[in-house]
Amino acid sequence: MFGIGMPELIIILVIILIIFGAGKLPEIGAGVGKAIKNFKSATTDAEKKEADKLDSGDKGEKS
Repeated sequence: MFGIGMPELIIILVIILIIFGAGKLPEIGAGVGKAIKNFKSATTDAEKKEADKLDSGDKGEKS
């Protein structure tokens, strides 16, 4: 995963814990989760629109 091993990941998580504190971690996790969900949704929508454009373009050429 991007050249980051388990020791580096643990160090990053400890630094985040020190900076934000334990109370903020659930909020940060929820925010990151929503961001990932929105990103996946946007990429899926873009792929569907592109596929629809290609499909409609193919139909136009066959006529």
